[in-house]
Amino acid sequence: MRIAAAASWLHKWLALVVGVQVLFWVTSGLFFALYPIERVRSEHRIAEAAVTPLDPRELPAPAELAAFFPEPPSRIAYERGVRGEALAIVEFADRAPMLIDVATRRLLSPLDEASARAIASTYVADAPAIRSATLVTQESPEYRGALPAWRIAFEDAEGLAVFVAADTGRVTARRSDLWRAYDALWALHIMDWRDHEDFNNGLLVAASLISLIVVIAGFVLFPYRLRFTKR
Repeated sequence: MRIAAAASWLHKWLALVVGVQVLFWVTSGLFFALYPIERVRSEHRIAEAAVTPLDPRELPAPAELAAFFPEPPSRIAYERGVRGEALAIVEFADRAPMLIDVATRRLLSPLDEASARAIASTYVADAPAIRSATLVTQESPEYRGALPAWRIAFEDAEGLAVFVAADTGRVTARRSDLWRAYDALWALHIMDWRDHEDFNNGLLVAASLISLIVVIAGFVLFPYRLRFTKR
């Protein structure tokens, strides 16, 4: 009976310590199971637009753009812009990327608000009216992508906001109210309430270990409780 008494004590008091966190784990786990990650990422809101391949004759040799480069680039990528123009995205080892209009040889980065609004609207299916545009210069729990970036918020029921990188013109993130709820529950699930990304923290390990002891104690108690019920 000493084993049963010890198991009962552990099961009762340790369960009080981790009970709330176990509730968070179960609730958040159910939420994660109910909503597909594709919907959380607002992939259903991505506009399906036909992309015209770039004609090789449109593309200049790197030497023709060299006057723009403050240092030798590490990579040059060519893409079609929202207005059909050919764009060069130039990346460097230690500097921010540059966006260049190939036809006019005009430096487009950092993007202005009007350009960011046009890009965001183009890449959102059935884009509603834009509620606000904010230049983001620091990371936050909502966004940890390329900086600076424009946060373009739309007037819709999902609370959709699209982030457009100011240096490349690329859409780097989509956030909705569903994503924000998911992120808040994820922070509770992994017990990282500040950054929402460290699932190897000591607090989570300790809570998991205590929960494991509670479960093992419950299994130890089961045959004793069963016999007590029979009597």
